[in-house]
Amino acid sequence: MDWGVIAMLTDWVFSRGRQAVLAQCVSAGVCVSAVAAPVAVRQREGSTHGFLVLRTLDGRTLAAGDDMRTAEGDRVTEHVVFRFRDGSVDDETTVYSQRGSFHMMSDHHVQRGPAFRKPYDVKVDVAAGTVTVRSSDGTKGKDEVFPMDLPDDLANGMLPLVMKNLRTGGGETRVTMVVAAPKPRVVTMMIAAEGEDRFSAAGERHVATRFRVKTELGGVAGVVAPVIGKQPKDNRFWVVKGEGPEVLRIETQMFEDGPVWRIDMPPLVWL
Repeated sequence: MDWGVIAMLTDWVFSRGRQAVLAQCVSAGVCVSAVAAPVAVRQREGSTHGFLVLRTLDGRTLAAGDDMRTAEGDRVTEHVVFRFRDGSVDDETTVYSQRGSFHMMSDHHVQRGPAFRKPYDVKVDVAAGTVTVRSSDGTKGKDEVFPMDLPDDLANGMLPLVMKNLRTGGGETRVTMVVAAPKPRVVTMMIAAEGEDRFSAAGERHVATRFRVKTELGGVAGVVAPVIGKQPKDNRFWVVKGEGPEVLRIETQMFEDGPVWRIDMPPLVWL
């Protein structure tokens, strides 16, 4: 997702000759983000190990992935890692509780290697109210800690989980996420069903609901982004509903100004 653009837009709007955009934002009443709420638990998570493949939209394989989840009572730890063919790594560990509704407790997301425009290392600790960003400016091992008032509906590393627990026909759902750009801030993710697509498995036909996830930057940045072509690209999730809902496919922008890539479950090949 195009997180780096958020800080850049804020700086841009206050540069010489652009203060008028802020006045337009305030007068239009679009500087305030809507309040979101935690997603209710409809499908409890258990321990599992799934396999993933990351591809370009034209089908070129970029990375193999693992989705490893361990559940101990109401506490769940989810570790998703992609190992790229060029040696790059995308590694995210999310801890959350599932008592009545889902609540993120912590998230640590690391990206490194030539597949990414720049290294990314961000830790979110909800209980401590801090976001820690590891410097990528050549200062080896330097961490900067930002105290933050973190909302109750944070969903870093949890969007697939959110999709599985949405009610069919429930309208738009909003959750929030912490992004670092380079200073951390909170953005709103607007989720809505977009349509249905058919697929087959072992010759049987099925239907998946397609959800669109749009990033709402909020404030001045949200007004300016579409004007200068810097609005983050939409994400899409394909979910099969019914008993045991599951996310079958994701299309997402994984880093600033990056392309949209596709995450699927790969076919197994026995050796």
